[in-house]
Amino acid sequence: MKILVINCGSSSLKFQLLDMSDESLVASGLVERIGLDGSRLVLKTNDGEEHTFEQPLPDHTAALKLTIDTLISPEFNILKSLDEIGAVGHRIVHAGEAYSESVIIDEEVMDAVEKATDLAPLHNPPNILGVRAMQKIMPGTPNVAVFDTAFHQSMEPPAYIYPLPYRFYEKYRVRRYGFHGTSHKYVFETAAKFLGIPKEEMRTITCHLGNGSSLAAIQNGKSIDTTMGFTPLEGLVMGTRSGNIDPAIYHYVMQKENLSPDEMDQILNKESGVLGISCYSSDFRDLSDNASAGDMQCALALSIFRRSVKKYIGSYAALMGGVDCIIFTGGIGENSALDRRYICEGLEFLGAKLDPKKNKVRGKLAEISTDDSTVKILVVPTNEELAIARDTLRLVQA
Repeated sequence: MKILVINCGSSSLKFQLLDMSDESLVASGLVERIGLDGSRLVLKTNDGEEHTFEQPLPDHTAALKLTIDTLISPEFNILKSLDEIGAVGHRIVHAGEAYSESVIIDEEVMDAVEKATDLAPLHNPPNILGVRAMQKIMPGTPNVAVFDTAFHQSMEPPAYIYPLPYRFYEKYRVRRYGFHGTSHKYVFETAAKFLGIPKEEMRTITCHLGNGSSLAAIQNGKSIDTTMGFTPLEGLVMGTRSGNIDPAIYHYVMQKENLSPDEMDQILNKESGVLGISCYSSDFRDLSDNASAGDMQCALALSIFRRSVKKYIGSYAALMGGVDCIIFTGGIGENSALDRRYICEGLEFLGAKLDPKKNKVRGKLAEISTDDSTVKILVVPTNEELAIARDTLRLVQA
């Protein structure tokens, strides 16, 4: 069976077509500037070739119709007909507390996603548009929702309830939800298979490190805590997000700078993190280059980021009474040996010993701990699209 995986943004959509008989990638692509001038589709075929199509795309339905028409075009020989697509898997950011697993989409599911729009106002609306568009274009094909928040729904109340008046949870469902759940689950399950250890017997800390970063503590196969919270702003220092800071700072800075709530939100989400500290870039590669050349603020930004990751690794090990496996994934986690080295320095007391030679790896599955390390340290490339396709296949076959 071939499965189409879709990730809709406000003015863009990413897609992958996978053949689940061997989990191979058949084609992928990106549609940019939906509803704007200069909209275009970039298609990548499995021979590595790129093909660009520029034409007006007023909405997501038009963008997805162009995508489908391109996939079945005789010019590329990707699909002979739409009948080859057995199901469509959608990345959907938020379902509130409604779902702890992926589900086949029906109107009840869509109602839950609509109700969670207040919790993800930038992401859920385009996710909904993507589902509705596919229901129009391919009305007989099942659609599956795979939620970013679902994996973390296994957290217990002490992990997700904030120390605020309880009525805010009761009235508005203000709580920790966590994000990157599809990635955390995928790399955890991949690591368990790689190590040959039952998932239920591993105490694991997964480190999804990129421009947006989060950690998860996984015990007995379930997420018991994670760094992102009510929104993706909480937790680690990130590319442009502040992560955890004293809440009183918000009011103090707003008064001093005469800022509106929206302006303060923009600063916290788009102008803070390593960008704000370095006054230079949110790209960790740029920061590393500048730090190597002696830029002290870039070096400071990297140091603060690495320190925040290490602090959470220690706290999650304490929560679980130890740790058996630490996993690095995401753009930084998979590719930056230097960041992994600095983060792991000082974790030997936990039994986590990094092997400098093994650590010289980029973008591939590998164990990078020493032979005598009691904690396994792994690099596991994430593949959220494959994770979505696997869930979609499982549900459709069931």
